[in-house]
Amino acid sequence: MVAPPVLYSGHEDFRMRLILATLSGRAIKIDRIRSDDMEPGLKDYEVSFLRLLEAITNGSVIEISYTGTAVVYKPGLIVNGAITHNCPLSRAVGYFLEPILLLAPFGKATLSLTLKGVTSNGIDLGVDTIRTALFPIYNKFGIMRQELRVIKRGAPPQGGGEVNVFLPHVVLQPTTLHAAVKTPPIVKIRGVAYSTRVSPASVNRIIEAARGVLSATGCETFVYSDVARGEESGKSPGFGVSLVAETRSGWCYTAESIGGPGETPEDVGERAARALLEEIAFGGMVCRCQVKSLIVLMVVGKEDIGKVLLGKGVIDEGFVRLLRDIKTMWGTEVRIKEQEALDEEDEQADGPEEYVVSIKGVGFVNSTKKAA
Repeated sequence: MVAPPVLYSGHEDFRMRLILATLSGRAIKIDRIRSDDMEPGLKDYEVSFLRLLEAITNGSVIEISYTGTAVVYKPGLIVNGAITHNCPLSRAVGYFLEPILLLAPFGKATLSLTLKGVTSNGIDLGVDTIRTALFPIYNKFGIMRQELRVIKRGAPPQGGGEVNVFLPHVVLQPTTLHAAVKTPPIVKIRGVAYSTRVSPASVNRIIEAARGVLSATGCETFVYSDVARGEESGKSPGFGVSLVAETRSGWCYTAESIGGPGETPEDVGERAARALLEEIAFGGMVCRCQVKSLIVLMVVGKEDIGKVLLGKGVIDEGFVRLLRDIKTMWGTEVRIKEQEALDEEDEQADGPEEYVVSIKGVGFVNSTKKAA
């Protein structure tokens, strides 16, 4: 007897619910998608993501209602392969790449994915942040050797960017994570400041502004410059920066910013630097843009209890919704306990409020490898 699809309502967490369905092998139905809006139904970028999901899987069935307010998704096997996808200009390529990274390690073959469109837009994760902040998280689970190459940078609104992601490491199962310890200190700060179709001096101004704010940390700070020229500069002018604070144990915190209408490079550099300091101040082992990927990888790990230390700032409404969706899919509950002081010095310190998050893996196994 075929189990009925899991029912969800609304457009929130659209991508993540599709990813969880694919990993769990359970069909889902999402209804009431913007049913009360003036323009109801799926947006162009959501339909585009469904098509990308269909391309990297084999046997998936996607049914969209006439009004676009309901979707039924029956997942197939993750096969990967060489894929080129044109992303709509309404969202950056990070909107598509961030969730696909959760599926790629468990496919039948390696993934070589080329995405074309806007490379950074200030809403979705930029390509530099994915490379410098998300890839290290995957490394913690034994998923290695990811490569991301920015062929062309594309600023909004016209884009023109192109990114290639190569993931050669197909894994059977993620390793268990044990990272519920004291928050590691920051040892260095790195970053990339970039520009397209504007004066190269803009990049230097971004770097100087960011360094001015970050000098208070006392950490070694080095921000690279990437000035796109000619065909590599996309179709629109723009500039931005992605910053990463790294620890000696391989954890990192990240923040990014891009130039908006009427903003100066100094505004962009200072905003990114202050946002990075805020992420560091939250404490824990990861920042907000990394936490959902981290939790999903912990859930699909071995049938062992993994632990991670999270700052209070990353535990928001989206985090809670993810935990509820995980329980619906796998029946797995997540335990959250306040971190106790490790010694007298910690008790006296005015540090961030942190929590130990414990998750028992569901024992997920790459179905294509298991079948082989």
